[in-house]
Amino acid sequence: MTMQKGSISIHAQNIMPIIKRWLYSDKDIFIREMVSNACDAIVKQKMAYPGSEDEYRVTVTLDEKLGEIRFSDNGIGMTAGEVERYINQVAFSGAEEFLKNYQGDEKGGIIGHFGLGFYSAFMVADKVTIETLSGSEGAVPVRWVSEDGMQFEMEDGSRTQRGTDIILHIGEEDKEFLQEYKVREILRRYCGFMATPVYLQVVKAEEPKEDKDAQDSKDELKKDGEAPAPKAEEPKAPEHINDLAALWLKNPKDCTAEEYNNFYKRVFHAFEDPLFYVHLNVDYPFNLKGILYFPKITNDFGTREGEIKLFSGQVFVADNIKEVIPEFLMLLKGVIDCPDLPLNVSRSFLQNDGYVKKLSAYITRKVADRLVSLFTTERETYQRYWDDIHPFVKYGCMRDSKFFDQVKDSLLYKSTKGDYLTLQEYVSKNEGTLGKKVIYTNDPARQAASVALYEAKGIDVVVLDALIDLNFVSFVEYSGSGESVTFARVDADASSFTQEQDGEEEALKTDEKKLDELFKAALGKEDLTLKLQKLTDASLPALLVQEEQSRRFTEMSKIYGQDFKMPEKYTLVLNQNSPVVQSLLAAPEGEKRDLMIGQLYDLARMSTRPLEKEEVTAFLSRSHKLLELLGQ
Repeated sequence: MTMQKGSISIHAQNIMPIIKRWLYSDKDIFIREMVSNACDAIVKQKMAYPGSEDEYRVTVTLDEKLGEIRFSDNGIGMTAGEVERYINQVAFSGAEEFLKNYQGDEKGGIIGHFGLGFYSAFMVADKVTIETLSGSEGAVPVRWVSEDGMQFEMEDGSRTQRGTDIILHIGEEDKEFLQEYKVREILRRYCGFMATPVYLQVVKAEEPKEDKDAQDSKDELKKDGEAPAPKAEEPKAPEHINDLAALWLKNPKDCTAEEYNNFYKRVFHAFEDPLFYVHLNVDYPFNLKGILYFPKITNDFGTREGEIKLFSGQVFVADNIKEVIPEFLMLLKGVIDCPDLPLNVSRSFLQNDGYVKKLSAYITRKVADRLVSLFTTERETYQRYWDDIHPFVKYGCMRDSKFFDQVKDSLLYKSTKGDYLTLQEYVSKNEGTLGKKVIYTNDPARQAASVALYEAKGIDVVVLDALIDLNFVSFVEYSGSGESVTFARVDADASSFTQEQDGEEEALKTDEKKLDELFKAALGKEDLTLKLQKLTDASLPALLVQEEQSRRFTEMSKIYGQDFKMPEKYTLVLNQNSPVVQSLLAAPEGEKRDLMIGQLYDLARMSTRPLEKEEVTAFLSRSHKLLELLGQ
C-alpha cells in the first residue's frame, strides 16, 4: 500500500482544541477509553471465532525512555479500509457527537465523559501511531500516524501478529502520565474490574553508561578481591491490574462471607470487616448488579463522604453519582454496576430520567428489605449492629418516605439499661404511667439524677445522643408513625415523679412563696420561675426543668449557627421532701443562707448544661466559703 495522506474532517481544527480545554482536569480518561477500545476489539474477535483457545489480554506499556504509552491487544485488528472507516470517519464522528453533548450542558457536565473514544488520546499526545493487523485471511498490516488529530498518514505497517498497538507520544505538558504510580492508579480505578485481563508493563530509561576509565577502575577492584559490581536490574514482569474478580457479578448464593469481606477490604482499603452487606442482582426490568456494605457509621456522619462506585459493564464511571444513587445511601460503601445506564448525558437529564428513578427506588427498597429481614430473623444480631447503623437508618427515614414506611417498625431505641425496644414495645411497656410519651436523655452522665427518678418508678429512659436525634424525634412525632407519640427529655418536667399533696396545699403555697422571694433576692433573678413540689426521692433537693419544644428550638438554632435566640425559660423545682430545702426555710437571714441558695441553683443547672467560665469561678468561690463556715 502506498502512503496515503489526508485530513480527517474540515471540523477537526475546531473540535480538538475545545475538547482539550474542557476536559483539562479530566485528561486521565484517555487511559480508560484506550483500554475500553482494546477490550472491545477482543470481544469482537471472540464473537467472530468462538471457542478459540487464544489467551486474550490488553497490555499497557509505559516507556520512560521514548516518552510513550503503548496500548496493545490481540483482538480482531483492522484492515486499511477499516482504519479509514473506524478511525477517520466513525471515531471522529463520535468525537463530534461528544462535543455536541458537552456544549449542551457546560455547567452540569457529562457523566464520566464517555464517548470520546480514540480521540481522547490527543488530549495528552503530540503524536499518535496505530499499528494494526486484521485477523482476516491475506490481511496486510497498517500503520496510521497523526500529530494533531487533524492530518494523518497511512501506509503499510510492521505488525506481525493479529491485533492492534496504539502508541501515544506524550506531549511536554503532560509528562505526568509517564509516571508509573500515576498510570497504575488510573488503570486500577477505571479498569480494575474489566472482564479482559489488563497488564501494565514498565520500560525504565537506561542508566547512563560509565566511561572506560571508570570501568577499568572497577576491573582493578575486582582483581584486588572486591565483590563484583551488581548486575543490571532485570525488567519487571507485566503487572496484572485487574486480578480481583468482580464479585458483584457472581450469584449471591455462591458467595461466601470471607469473599464479601475480602472484597470490601481490597476495594475500599479498609482494615475492619463491614457489619453486613446487601447483594443486588436483578436482570428485569433493568440490568443491575452490585454490593452495598454497611460500615460503622459514627455520630458525626454528616462530615463523611460516601464511597459508592458506579460502574457500567465493569468499567468505572464515577464515585457518588447522586442522580442515580439515593443521597442517604452515600453513607454506605459499595459498587453498583448498571450496563444500561445512559452515560453520555448530563446530570440534569439523569435526575429526571424515569429509568434512573426506578433504578434508585429499587436500590432503596432492597436496602430496606435487608434491614427488615435482619430485624425479623436475627434480632440479636440486628441489635448488635444498631449502635453503628442507626444514624444512617434515621437519616434515610427523614430523606425518603418510602424507606421510612418500610423500616419504621424495625427502628430501635436503646434504653439506659441497655435494652433495645421498638416504639411500639416502648409504648406498650410504659403506657400505664406515661401514656404515649417517650422519655429520653441526650447525656446520660450529666442527666443521671433525672434518669434515676424515672428508673426508680420502672419507667424506661431511651438514649438519643446522636447529632441527628434532635431532628429525628421531631420527624417521628409529625411523620404519622402510627403511635402518635411525643418525646420529652428527662428534665422537661417533674410531673412523673411528684407525690400527691394530701391536703397540704395551703402550707405548700406559703412555703413556695417564701422560697420564691428568698431565691430571687439571693440570685438577683426577678424573672426566675420557682415551684415547690414533693418529689419521690428525698435526697434530691432541686431540679431545673425546661419546656421541651422551646429547648429543642434553641438547640436547633445553635446547630445551624443561627443568631436568633429565644429566652431560655427554666423552672426551678424545689423538693419539699428534701432536708436541704427544709433547712433553707428555717435558716436565719445571712451569708450562709445566700451561699446555700446559690450553690443549690448551680447544682441544678449543672445537670442540664456545663457552667460558663465565670459561673465556675463563682461556684468554686462559694464552695470554699461554705466549707469555711462549716468548719467554724
